[in-house]
Amino acid sequence: MLKQIWSKLPRKSSKSSNDSSAESNRYSNSPRATSQSQSNGGGGGGGGKRTAVFPASVVAGIEPLVPFKDVPNSEKMNLFVSKVSLCCVTFDFTDSSKNSVEKDVKRRTLIELVDFVASASASSGSCSIRFTEPAILALCRMCAANLFRVFPPSFRSNCSGGGGDGGGDSDNNECDGEPMFDPAWPHLNLVYDLLLKFITSSCVDAKVAKKYIDHSFILRLLDLFDSEDPRERDCLKTILHRAYGKFMVHRPFIRKSINNIFYRFVSESERHNGIAELLEVYGSVISGFALPLKEEHKIFLWRVLVPLHKPKSVGVYFHQLSYCVTQFIEKEPKLTSTVIRGLLKFWPVTNSQKEMMFLGEIEEILDAINMVEFQKIMVPLFLRIGCCINSFHFQVAERALFFWNNDNIVNLIAHNRQVILPIVFPAFERNVQSHWNPAVLNLSLNVRKMFMEMDEVLFQSCHAHFEEEEAKLSLAAEKRKEAWERLENAASLQPITGNTAVLVTPLSTSITC
Repeated sequence: MLKQIWSKLPRKSSKSSNDSSAESNRYSNSPRATSQSQSNGGGGGGGGKRTAVFPASVVAGIEPLVPFKDVPNSEKMNLFVSKVSLCCVTFDFTDSSKNSVEKDVKRRTLIELVDFVASASASSGSCSIRFTEPAILALCRMCAANLFRVFPPSFRSNCSGGGGDGGGDSDNNECDGEPMFDPAWPHLNLVYDLLLKFITSSCVDAKVAKKYIDHSFILRLLDLFDSEDPRERDCLKTILHRAYGKFMVHRPFIRKSINNIFYRFVSESERHNGIAELLEVYGSVISGFALPLKEEHKIFLWRVLVPLHKPKSVGVYFHQLSYCVTQFIEKEPKLTSTVIRGLLKFWPVTNSQKEMMFLGEIEEILDAINMVEFQKIMVPLFLRIGCCINSFHFQVAERALFFWNNDNIVNLIAHNRQVILPIVFPAFERNVQSHWNPAVLNLSLNVRKMFMEMDEVLFQSCHAHFEEEEAKLSLAAEKRKEAWERLENAASLQPITGNTAVLVTPLSTSITC
C-alpha cells in the first residue's frame, strides 16, 4: 500500500531552477490549480484517496521516508518538499479500519515536518535553513488539499451563531446538544500545527510567502471558521492572528473579508459557528489601531459591532463583542454616546437574558465614560433604565438597581440629579408600592433612601410631583370607568333585535415599557 502512495509522487525533473520558478508561479495562478485544490476533499472530508497534482520541477525524486537527520543541509529542502507532497494524499477518516497503514505513515510524516519547521528557527530566532519558494508553494498546496473543504449541511441548521453552544431557540433541544467533533481532527490538528509554525517561522520570507498565502488562500481559510468543531475554530483563530501580524500587505483585505462575514450574519443568515473566534481576532486588531481612528474603523463600529447585538444568538459571542466595543471606547471616548444610542436602538423587549447582558455592557461603558458624553445620552438611557427597574422579571430589575452599587455611576448621577431623579423616581415609587419580589423591593428602598440623602429638597419635589401625577391618573381612570358604566346602562335599556351589537366590558389595559 505504501507503493500506492509513492507511485502518486511526481518524478524528479531535470528543469533548471528558473524554469521551476516560472512553472510554479504559473501553476499557482492557473484555474486548474484552483479547481483541484477546491475539489480535494480535505483530511476529514470525502471518501477515497486523492492527491494534489504538482509540477514535476517542484518535487525532488528523493525517498520521502528518509529522516531529515540522515541528509545534508543542501538536500533538506528537497526532502521537505518530498515529504510535504506525500502528505497531499487524503483519506476517509470516517472509517478507522480503512487505509490504517497509510494513515499512520502520513501521521508520522506530518509530525516530522512539524518538528523540522519548529527546529529550523528554534535557536534564538536564527535560521539554520531558509525555506525556498518551491517549499513554500508545496506546503501551501498541501494545506489546501487537507484543510479546504465544503462542510456538509448540519442537522442543527436552525441553530444560529454557536453551532449548538447555546445560540438559537432555547426550546429547540437540538441546539442544546454537544458540539460536533470531526473524526479527522487528530490528523487535521497536525496540519494546522504545521501551518501555524510555518507562518510564525523566521525562516520563511514574508515577501515570498505572500504570493502563495494570498487573497484566495485567506478567503478559504476564513470559510473554515464555520466549522462545527470548536477545536478547529480555535486553531484557525491563532493562525489568522499570526497571518495578520506577518503579512501586513494583506491586513486591509483580511479586515474587509471578516466584515463581509459579519454583514452576512447580521443581515441574512444569523447562522455562523465562528463569530466569537472572529471577534476575538478583531479585538486584538482593534487594540493596534493608530490614533486618531480612521473613518473606516468608525464605520466598522457603527455598521458591524453595534448591529451584532441584534441576533438572538448574541449570548454565544457577547463577551468578545463587548471587549471589541470597549476597545473602541478606550481608543476614542467620543464614540461612547454613539455606542449607547446603538444599544438603545437594539434593546431587547421580550428577551430577559439579553436585557441583562445589555445592562452589564452599559454599566461597563458608564464606568469609563466622561461627563460630557454622559450628559449627551443620560435622558434616553435612564428612561430605559427606569423601565428595567419596573420589570416584572426580578433579575432584570435587580441588575438595573445594581447600577447604584457602582461609585463612578453614582457620582455621575449625583452631578446630574436634577435631570435623572425626576426620570427614575416614579420607577422606585412603583416598586416600593407594588413589586412582588422582596429583593427588588429592598433594593428600591435603599436607592430611594440614597436619593433622599443626596438632595432632600429635590426628593420632596419629585415625590410631590409623583403624587400629583398619580392623582391625575387615578382621576382619569375613574372617569373612564364612569363613562363605560353609563354606556353599559344605556345599552341594557335597548332591546336586542336582529344584528344589534352587544356591548362587552373591556379589559383594563396599562402602558408598559
